[in-house]
Order: sequence, then structure tokens, then C-alpha cells
Amino acid sequence: MYLIKDMPKIERPRERLLHFGPKSLSSYELLAIILRVGNQGQSVIDLAKQLVNSLNNLADLKDMTIDELSQIKGIGKTKAITILAALELGERVNLPNREKTQILSPENVYDLLKYELAALKQEVLIVLFLDLKNNLIAKKTVFKGSLNQSLVHPREVFKYAVKYSAFQIILVHNHPSGDPNPSSHDLEITKIFQDAGKLLQIKVLDHIIIGENAFLSIIQYESNKKKATFL
Repeated sequence: MYLIKDMPKIERPRERLLHFGPKSLSSYELLAIILRVGNQGQSVIDLAKQLVNSLNNLADLKDMTIDELSQIKGIGKTKAITILAALELGERVNLPNREKTQILSPENVYDLLKYELAALKQEVLIVLFLDLKNNLIAKKTVFKGSLNQSLVHPREVFKYAVKYSAFQIILVHNHPSGDPNPSSHDLEITKIFQDAGKLLQIKVLDHIIIGENAFLSIIQYESNKKKATFL
């Protein structure tokens, strides 16, 4: 029996995946990583080879039940569950994203993030990346700490906007004090990001501040200020 610990490190499945990526591994090597350990008198490599060789096609695995897998020598219920869980996860990863979150108002942003941000003791900046129709592509935390224009640089945000092919973004951060009214720093940061977005043709749709049981849209705040000026 050829145990994994007896193999040169570079030939072990985990090490090969680490250095060369998952596509460099054979099917039984990938399966060996999932199974983790063999059985008494049988290495995990041998067990994985045995399982792969017992199939007409690797795709047959997804149609097998836990009981059917458990009947294969060396595959108990725990390993059978692990295999089926890995297969199901892989299938879900490859499914198109059927349920889209559409952001049409500041209220939508608040509903999405209020439980995540409202109770935090430090400021956190989250960016929502949206497509042309305001569907959420990605949500990413880009900064934790005291929010000011010298620490939060637009490049850290817009590099992800380019990566996700976002058409527009929404900035969202919390006020641990519970008061969502914007500081001068908040207004300055919004203006800096808006200007950077114009250069990159990626619109900054809004900057939402979340407090305790309340929120504020800086875009609406600035608009109301302008209206008040003309009254």
C-alpha cells in the first residue's frame, strides 16, 4: 500500500493542486482530496481509484444515492455524504444566477444591509456593484475604520467595478453613533468618488449612510439642500 505520507510532497494531490491548480489533477486525485483519508489497509489514493474504476462514467456519481455509495467497499455513509455534498455544491456553482437583486431606491439598500451594518462598532464601507438595469452584481466590503478621504481611495473601489464589469456603484457605510446625518468627510468622499466615476464612465448612483433604525441618501440630502437654497 502506497500511503500519501510516503509520497514525495510534490506528488501529493493537495500539494499538486496548490502549485499547479485543480485542472492538473486526475479525477481520482480530486476525489482523494474530498475523501481526505482511506481505510485500514487501503490508502485514500487507492480508495479513490477503486471508486472511479467502478463507474462507467464519472457523471454516474451524481445519480447515486447515499446507500448505493455506502455499499462500495471502503465508502461508508460519512464519505458518501461528503461526495454527494461536493457534487451538489459544484452543480450549484455552475447554475446561472436565477434570482437577481434589483436596487431601485435607497430603501432597497437599507433593507439589504441594515442588519449587517447597523450594530457595528466601527465604520465599514461596502460597495454595491450594479449592472445597467440596477441588478446587483456583487457586494464587497472595501474599508473598515474611520472613514475619511485620505484613507479611502477611489482606485480601491473602481478596480473592483472594472473587474465585475459594473455600470454603476452605490457606496454604503454605517455611523456607529446611530445618527445617519452626513459629516463633512462623508460629503467630500461622495464628491471625490463621483468625479472619479465620471472619468471612468462608472456612475456613483448614491452614497447611503446607515444608522440605528434609520438611513440617509446623500444624493437626496444634497438635492434637498439645493431646493432649500432657492426657496
